[in-house]
Amino acid sequence: MRQRHGLVWAPMSMRSQTTQIALFISLLGSFPIWAQDPHAGHDMSATSEPRMKHDNKGGADEPMSTGSMQGGSAPPDARNPHAYSGNQDFGPFPLRLGDRHSFASLLVENLELTRSGGNTATAYDLQGWYGRVYDRVVLKAEGDIDGANLEEARSELLWGHAIASYWDTQLGVRYDSGEGSNRGWLAFGVQGLAPYWFEIDVAGYVGESGRTALRLDASYELLFTQKLILQPRIEADVYGKDDPARGLGSGLAEMSAQLRLRYEVRREFAPYIGVEWVGKFGDTKDLAQAAGEDANDVRLVAGLRFWF
Repeated sequence: MRQRHGLVWAPMSMRSQTTQIALFISLLGSFPIWAQDPHAGHDMSATSEPRMKHDNKGGADEPMSTGSMQGGSAPPDARNPHAYSGNQDFGPFPLRLGDRHSFASLLVENLELTRSGGNTATAYDLQGWYGRVYDRVVLKAEGDIDGANLEEARSELLWGHAIASYWDTQLGVRYDSGEGSNRGWLAFGVQGLAPYWFEIDVAGYVGESGRTALRLDASYELLFTQKLILQPRIEADVYGKDDPARGLGSGLAEMSAQLRLRYEVRREFAPYIGVEWVGKFGDTKDLAQAAGEDANDVRLVAGLRFWF
């Protein structure tokens, strides 16, 4: 027997030592402190989120139930508007959509003074319409006034019908007045906005005694700024037969090239200045020279452009 620091050690066999170690381990496992959850005693119901199911069938999550978010079952009359409007209903009048309303507009393209060879005259060019999106009544008027005399005027009353985006067909009548004999025509044509923002107006005419005519009007707007705009414009008139009473010959009778620079004080109101060249061709040129008129004329112009 051995003694160390007051303790008595007795030799034991290897088998008895193994038995004692096993007994010690079994005693340690019987204490409840070693089997408790480290989070036992903590209330996790307020902070823990519900466990989500991740059974992705077909690659999609199961939708979450929203039945508790609807505020309960809907009342039996939930689909009946009379229960909430006091039995009020729409009136007997039909609903009018945007394309069924009628509108009106007037564009005075040119209202100007012209100066040529020491002579000052007045010129106007306007177009107005009234109607709906697809059908409307169109009025066109253009003329020159020298002093108190109406030199020439062209007036048209047309029915316009939309056939495509930005394009209308036009059918109606035209009346020419001023110096010389007055003339009446049946008119038909197209007007609209061509690609690259060219404004086009092409019309054909049929009159008495087999008279025919073709008119082309094309313009473009070049914006230097949002308010300063340069507008070139070309007009041409072609006739099928001579009309000496109005000083017109067959073929290309007259052509004009115009250039106007305007400043839009507002979109609806713009003063401008410009220059215009007018030339006569063929038999019309011969008739003008025989009457002592110039075949070519250059005019300075200043005026207003407005619409409402």
